[in-house]
Amino acid sequence: MLRDEQKSFLLRLLEAPSPSGFEEAAARIWREEASRFADDVWVDHNGNSYARLRADTPTVLIEGHIDEIGLMVTHIDDQGFLWFRAIGGWDDQILTGQRVRILTRQGPILGVIGRKPAHLLSEEEKGRASRIKDLWIDIGARDGNEAREVVRVGDPIVIEQPPIELRNGRLVARGLDNRMGAFIALEALRALSGERPPLDVVALAATQEEISFLGARAAAFRLEPIVAIVIDVTHATDHPDADKRGGGDVRIGGGPVLDRGSMVHPLVFERLLAAAEAEGITVTLSAAPTRTGTDADAIAPARAGIPCGLVSVPNRYMHSPNELVSLDDLDAAIRLIARFVRDLGSSPDFRRQ
Repeated sequence: MLRDEQKSFLLRLLEAPSPSGFEEAAARIWREEASRFADDVWVDHNGNSYARLRADTPTVLIEGHIDEIGLMVTHIDDQGFLWFRAIGGWDDQILTGQRVRILTRQGPILGVIGRKPAHLLSEEEKGRASRIKDLWIDIGARDGNEAREVVRVGDPIVIEQPPIELRNGRLVARGLDNRMGAFIALEALRALSGERPPLDVVALAATQEEISFLGARAAAFRLEPIVAIVIDVTHATDHPDADKRGGGDVRIGGGPVLDRGSMVHPLVFERLLAAAEAEGITVTLSAAPTRTGTDADAIAPARAGIPCGLVSVPNRYMHSPNELVSLDDLDAAIRLIARFVRDLGSSPDFRRQ
């Protein structure tokens, strides 16, 4: 079970806006927390944040990306309405009527996403799904001049939706994909700080996974770890109309998910599975025969190749303003990764025989 101070840290991360390319607010919170126990904390010019438990040994990397999907202002018309495009992958239909926070040089500006009311739609329009190009943002400006005084083209936007906790430890928030992964990476490092393994261990909150994998790719090249554990969300299939044949039987509260496939090193997978068994943690296996859609796709082929494992947390309603995860699954992922690192010893070998 997560401790109260861990939940407080997680909620601070989730409340901070962090769209891809504009991760500074959440990254500062992450580094501030890391400075409480890590030997070294730093940020690079790509915005990646690092925390290290220093040792004169090969590096183990624990990574989760800290960015979220968002929106960006593309045009301000003479009536003061803002037009926008997506940062990352959205289901356009979700956006109508959402409240938004625009991140401007003068501070956050609130607005609402508008569309023609249902009463005024033609029969043809009623049967057509919403598209981003037909939506606008209303900040209450009298005209374009007033809007341009506070908002610039290129300003990023997030949905204005605070985290809430439902029954049975279910947490709902925007940006759980993947502020949650950056949280788990740092909490696993914190767990290791109390009983240090004989390895150099770095937690990484990587940038821009949702649009380019730039952060993880650059960080993997810089650190050249002997092994990397990537943390992300995966689709839960315990809801109506889910297809378990394609996605497996992935349940909220069912524990972490361990991927198998081309980007996951088989020896790393087996060690993760052994760590789960040693800790008494229930896990689900998932197949990723080609790419994973996570930062593992950037880290595994870096330099001469980096052995990777992928630990995922089941998530309902991914890429929406109300993603849902189990706090118990987050806690289990932290314990699993910490046990994996402790069990590596001082000179882990991942050469295939």
